[in-house]
Amino acid sequence: MASSNDDTNGPRGDTEATRRGPGLVASILIVQLIIAAGAAALWVIFNTEPEATRGGATRESAMLVDVTTVSRGTHRPSVVATGTVRPAREIVIRPRVEGQVSDHAKALEPGGVVAADAELVRLDPADYRQTLRQRRSELEQAQAELRREQGRQRVAEREYQLSDQELTGANKDLVLRQPQLKSAKAEARSAQAALEQAQLNLARTTIEAPFRAQVLEREIDVGSQVSVGDPLARLVGIETYWIEVTVPVAKLRWLAFPGGDNEGAPVEIHNPGAWADEVAREGRLIRLVGNLDDATRMARMLVAVDDPLAQQAPDKPRLLLGTFVEARIQGQALNDVIRLDRDNLRTDDTVWVMTGEGQLAIRDVTIPVRDSEYAYIRDGLKDGERVVTSSLATVQDGAPLRLDGEGSGGDRPGEADGS
Repeated sequence: MASSNDDTNGPRGDTEATRRGPGLVASILIVQLIIAAGAAALWVIFNTEPEATRGGATRESAMLVDVTTVSRGTHRPSVVATGTVRPAREIVIRPRVEGQVSDHAKALEPGGVVAADAELVRLDPADYRQTLRQRRSELEQAQAELRREQGRQRVAEREYQLSDQELTGANKDLVLRQPQLKSAKAEARSAQAALEQAQLNLARTTIEAPFRAQVLEREIDVGSQVSVGDPLARLVGIETYWIEVTVPVAKLRWLAFPGGDNEGAPVEIHNPGAWADEVAREGRLIRLVGNLDDATRMARMLVAVDDPLAQQAPDKPRLLLGTFVEARIQGQALNDVIRLDRDNLRTDDTVWVMTGEGQLAIRDVTIPVRDSEYAYIRDGLKDGERVVTSSLATVQDGAPLRLDGEGSGGDRPGEADGS
């Protein structure tokens, strides 16, 4: 039975395997053929796509730009510098005699303003008045002694004449009492000098302002005992303040300092942190300090500003000592130059110009000086030329340009494609 089953199953299994084998191979071949056909179709599509062409002419669009027309003339560059406000006159009031403070001016307090020759401090004058009376008495005594000696000298001279003696030199001077007369005169002069010194000391008990000033500090009060040279108060003159500014040494040649009829270059003072942009004070360049700034190695200059506290012009801002300000110094005149906004200056000192044919021209220019806002061009631009102020995507000599309101201006004849 077992043998019979084996004989029967063996041949059937071989038949089924034979039947499945060719079908599987065919399926794999069909899939491969489909993939190959799809790849071939894609290659044909991408490599045989038709190109769009225009007949007649090619068109290049002109770039839309803004321009400014330049002209030659006389301009003054400005040199921008920074500096600190400082007093032009500053003193510390000190007594020349000692004593007790008996009174002081009401304005003698920080921020107070005192007039020239105004009384600031008064020391107790009692001791000095007493000394003055004593010196007057000593002078009167010396003058009386001088008169007595002059009388004795006249008597001695008459006696010498009656004696019929002839004396010379020192002997004659002794007989005529010349040494005694000179001593009496010297005593009188010394007493006169002592009196004048006492008068000076009495006058010095009253201390006055040497000029119109503002009080910054006061060191004493009524009842204070002071000695010669002790500080009483610190004053600064308010007629003029100085601003010490620094600029590069190379820019000094463009600045005008006082000399002859020239009063010095005008200067605009700005305080960006405290004043509005349009607010400024006027000053003048007065002096070049003889040494460079140790930290920056730049030249130091002084700018003078009159009426710094704006007492004569209340609508102007005050200058405060120690303030850090900006100074715009007007330079000397430049003749026959073009003033161009620095924003319109391109790389390597070039300028973009729109020619009369509507094309871009890149010009090299010569710039003798530039300030914070403008470049002053000597050569490279002509009067009446149009400078491009816009940014451009393509910068190339001959590129077509157009202005707002104009046509494209960029149609250029091309070649037909033959279609």
